[in-house]
Amino acid sequence: MRRPGIIEKEMGSIGTLKDLTGVFESLASTQVAKVKDKVLLSQAFFDLLWQRYTALRVDPKKRITNREGVGSNGRNVHVLISAEAGLSGDLDMRMIETMQADYDPSTTDIVVLGSHGASQLSQRGIPYIKFFQLPETDKYINVNPVVDVIRPYEKITVYYEEYLSLGQQEVRSINLVTTIQSMSEDAEEDVMTADDTIFEPSLDEIADEMEASMMSLALSQTILQSGLAQAASRFNAMTVAEDRAGDLLAEYKLEYHRSKRSESDRRLREVLVGIKKKRRERAAS
Repeated sequence: MRRPGIIEKEMGSIGTLKDLTGVFESLASTQVAKVKDKVLLSQAFFDLLWQRYTALRVDPKKRITNREGVGSNGRNVHVLISAEAGLSGDLDMRMIETMQADYDPSTTDIVVLGSHGASQLSQRGIPYIKFFQLPETDKYINVNPVVDVIRPYEKITVYYEEYLSLGQQEVRSINLVTTIQSMSEDAEEDVMTADDTIFEPSLDEIADEMEASMMSLALSQTILQSGLAQAASRFNAMTVAEDRAGDLLAEYKLEYHRSKRSESDRRLREVLVGIKKKRRERAAS
């Protein structure tokens, strides 16, 4: 059995670990609340922009799905939105496994956001053509460089992590173009055309700009949603770690008391043996 002093030192280390996981758990909880509000605000803004856009086109479905105007390169692209660090549990690993089931390197390129996803792809020997680092804060997400890279592709599939609840997050994938297009099902009947409205600049230029903005907004929303899921996963991981540290601390305390009792018993036996020895020596003399 180990000595009490050694056990006591390890108990101190575990206690410190338990305190740290508690702090990280609180930080993750705060981050979940902040990002959740931003997701709702982003969705509200997207809805407003979509209403303005659908008022411009007689057939918004045809407009958005017409990819010839952006110089399609005939290839597909998978966009992976991962964590910037490795504290997102197993979400990034599950996302890559989901992506691999649909990945054909002969027809598809990969663009990855987040250094953890890039690291995971490299470890698996999966090549990617472009890597983007996620912003350090969620105050502003500039996705224009990402949109510039992915717009020429015929099919844009975004893989991300979706927040369902604090205890549940799932890997999702969406076709970025058709997701935007499908929202036109609720388009309003009252539309503006060049026949009855003067546009400055042209109607096509305005629509092009709004489409680019909607694509950027849709991508920003998935990044926020992924960040929300990662924060929730981090919260769960820290909760599990804190509980495990608490269990270990209880086990170490039990071992410590057993070791102390064993040491006391050993010393008592040594004293008793010494007393018996002295008695024998006295009797012999």
